[in-house]
Amino acid sequence: MSGNQHKFRIGDPVWAKMKGFSPWPGKVCMPPSDIKRPAIKKQMHCVNFFGTNDFAWIEENNMKDYEQYKETLIKDKKTKQMANAIEEMEKYLKDRDSSHGMKDEDDEEFDNLVSGKEKAKKVARKPESRKRELNADSDSSASGPSSSSTAKKPKGRPQLKDRCKEEPSSSHSERDSSPVPGQFSGGVSVGKKSSAAVAGLLDRPTLARPVSPAIGMDLVTSSQTLREKDIQPSKLNFGFLGLGIMGSGMVKNLLNSGHTVTVWNRTTEKVRDYLEAGAKEALTPSDVIAESDITFSCVSDPQAAKDLVFGNCGVLQEINTTKGYVEMTGIDSDTSQDIAEAISLKGGRYLEAQIQGSKTQAQDGTLVILVAGDRSLFDDCQSCFQAMGKNSFYLGEVGNASKMNLVLQTMVGVTLAGLAEGMALADRAGLQQKDVMEVLELTGLACPTILGKGKAIIDGGFPTHQPLQHMQKDLKLSLNMGDQLEQPLPLTASANEVFKHAKRLGYGEHDVSAVYIRARF
Repeated sequence: MSGNQHKFRIGDPVWAKMKGFSPWPGKVCMPPSDIKRPAIKKQMHCVNFFGTNDFAWIEENNMKDYEQYKETLIKDKKTKQMANAIEEMEKYLKDRDSSHGMKDEDDEEFDNLVSGKEKAKKVARKPESRKRELNADSDSSASGPSSSSTAKKPKGRPQLKDRCKEEPSSSHSERDSSPVPGQFSGGVSVGKKSSAAVAGLLDRPTLARPVSPAIGMDLVTSSQTLREKDIQPSKLNFGFLGLGIMGSGMVKNLLNSGHTVTVWNRTTEKVRDYLEAGAKEALTPSDVIAESDITFSCVSDPQAAKDLVFGNCGVLQEINTTKGYVEMTGIDSDTSQDIAEAISLKGGRYLEAQIQGSKTQAQDGTLVILVAGDRSLFDDCQSCFQAMGKNSFYLGEVGNASKMNLVLQTMVGVTLAGLAEGMALADRAGLQQKDVMEVLELTGLACPTILGKGKAIIDGGFPTHQPLQHMQKDLKLSLNMGDQLEQPLPLTASANEVFKHAKRLGYGEHDVSAVYIRARF
């Protein structure tokens, strides 16, 4: 019966982890009528979270027994919401234990009968599967075909430890790290035989991919540009969600210009340096909202932005009439309007502030910021926009800024794809790429973007200033906008395929100039 050790039933107390958030106490429950199960072929349970009374479908490999992992996952430094959730959980356990003793022996006998019938049904349907099951039970280290055949049974499921061993280290894991490494893996195991078959079919060339360098930054020293601005910082409290390649530079300039900033990031390792530079730390996005008058968000994509707002312990939980929310993630207008509507319904103010620039501009405070939404919130953010960028443009109603940003990103993406193909053609023709760039620098095509990316192509290191996967995401959003408006975008579609292939080759986290790798084939 060890195979049922990690099988959860209705009423079981668990630690459940949603993507981007810490494990949270809850109980397995029957799903409400308005909570639909995601259409994915994975073992999932509906969980009712204590403290927030939210419901969510959680994959079984992202759930842990509450009592077993209680001491590990309860931190000394916990929020008031976590304390309330644990208090509700303990009350639930106390009530459940008091009623558990009333269970009759007839109920246990009935459970045994039910489990016995199910086993009989298995044997009747698959006579040979019983032998495989016995073999698997007799040798817990069995793997390969016997493991996969067991996984195909309606009720059979390998233990969590076994599944973690089968999952390769390069499986699709979540970007956030749990307090207990490896306990909540969001990876999807892939059969070795199928992977080998696919690799053989595609017959892709083996590439020596350079490692993308870490984001090293001096958080204490202000840039010369920032010192020349002579900014008068606002006395409001500000929050910032996301310390990625762009967010880290913007938070640095907010701190160095004298603003009070509370930060949150999916991975807590990045937060430590900012605490030493004067920032405050929050454990969840909702805590940042509670501590701040105005909160900025800059994460990877539209889905991540919506998860921060609508997820467990998310932004909406603490939004009220005194709060402002500024979305700086590169998103489409539909996503921006969805977030704006949710913020407005709770009485908050909303701005979309799309940014044009790369890591260097974010660190120097020379971004171009495209803003749309609540005008009063735009005015309250002026000192912050001065610290982050060289210009900020107010474009009216929500959606205009995201549309403008996608138009500009379309132009940049198509241009870089053309640059990569031109450099690949020069190399194939036996021309020196350095000579090509020297000539180009004397023509009307000379601009910082083309010259900078051309140099990166020649050097071959592709240090990340703007991630390639973010450019491909923007091209995809531009194509979606073109579909809605019935606007043909043939060049954008071609450029998107080139960037998509480069991303498929493993260069998603490298600079956009790594698109040259795809063009070279």
